[in-house]
Amino acid sequence: MDTLSWARAGANVTGLDFSTAAIDEANSLAERAGLSEHASFVCANVYDASEALQRKRFDVVYVSLGSLCWLPDVAAWGEVVADLLAPGSRLYLHDVHPFSSCFDGDGERVVYSYYEDPDEPQIFDSTSTYTDGEELSAIRTYEWNHSIGEMVAALLGHGLVLDSLTEHDWTLFHQFPWLEETESGLLVVPEGRPRIPLSFTILAHKPSSVL
Repeated sequence: MDTLSWARAGANVTGLDFSTAAIDEANSLAERAGLSEHASFVCANVYDASEALQRKRFDVVYVSLGSLCWLPDVAAWGEVVADLLAPGSRLYLHDVHPFSSCFDGDGERVVYSYYEDPDEPQIFDSTSTYTDGEELSAIRTYEWNHSIGEMVAALLGHGLVLDSLTEHDWTLFHQFPWLEETESGLLVVPEGRPRIPLSFTILAHKPSSVL
């Protein structure tokens, strides 16, 4: 469920992104949908989220598919999540599985590290993105992989309790050219190829009190 879907369901929601263009578009969508009273959007680096959101606490922190690869330090992210959660509240994370991020663009060979290395990002040059916008003039991007263990440790190390960890053999974008789309719109590994995890979900909560 995206930010505006939560707002449409009656929640008061706040979205955060480092892109001013993304924030402007989100505000425009909220206004056109008549949800401006329930949805607000803040432009900031995710590591500065607590300050940018004036130390507010939230009932749910939702991290969407394709978020963590832009962060060099997942432990610092775990601290931000803990700061944003009110006691008794929950984190919902759905992201690309780090094992699938080890493969080349064709999904045929393991060429990238499974583990986080802040000093050795994956570097890509491309004029296009996952969006349908215009060609980019700044074509270089930097991405970092984080193992499942590193992500879980980042949360547990800042006081959260893990409720569930589920690895999925499906994703929501065409990560590899050989993925097949199901009738429900999921992208899956076709028959005849080894099944690998393509995405994962983590549910965790911040305890109401510390014993």
